[in-house]
Amino acid sequence: MQIEPIARFHSPLTSKFGVPRQGGLATSLLGQIVFEPAYRQAEAVRGLESFSHLWLIWGFSANRHDAAGLTVRPPRLGGNERVGVFASRSPFRPNGLGLTCVHIINIEMHPHLGPVIYVQGADLMDGTPIYDVKPYVRYADSHPEAQSGFVDEKEWKSLEVDIPQEVAANFTAEELQGLREVLSLDPRPQYHHDAERIYGMPYAGRDVRFKVADGKVQVIGQTPLRK
Repeated sequence: MQIEPIARFHSPLTSKFGVPRQGGLATSLLGQIVFEPAYRQAEAVRGLESFSHLWLIWGFSANRHDAAGLTVRPPRLGGNERVGVFASRSPFRPNGLGLTCVHIINIEMHPHLGPVIYVQGADLMDGTPIYDVKPYVRYADSHPEAQSGFVDEKEWKSLEVDIPQEVAANFTAEELQGLREVLSLDPRPQYHHDAERIYGMPYAGRDVRFKVADGKVQVIGQTPLRK
């Protein structure tokens, strides 16, 4: 079976660095689903306005190489312990497909783009191909009693985030909240612990620079990205 994208995702995160490691962690992070020309008709999303959440099936398009083996090192385990690829949500898989549940904010009809779906909480970078969308159905998709293996055993601690006013002033309120949430999740590789290292993360058209020390993210500046 061959599959082709039915839509593309648009996000303020324009590189893999900084993208949340799971959907729903940065609940304020905004994004848009823009359909490919063949699906830009209102009838394609008829009835979707009555749903609050949506499943996205998408591709890890930014991966530069295929899966190298049948085990991976999940960030939740500190990037040191290995588990089977099918016991993880690693992007390095035999078939590079991702699955994410997002919150639908609204659906707008655009004169040229057709129905555009505005969502929150995605872990997709800008330009990600989407292969299908399916409405979230509570009675079938929600399992509060479910066990989550090593994920339940390893607590993920959020970081405190300090953004100076002179940096914050360059973002809208919605962008700023999304940036705080993304940084609080610690976008660094889990084996990085240098408190003096300065990181750069493209976000909403700007290169945001920050350091991490003692459980705190300190944003130290930003510059516009070159177009």
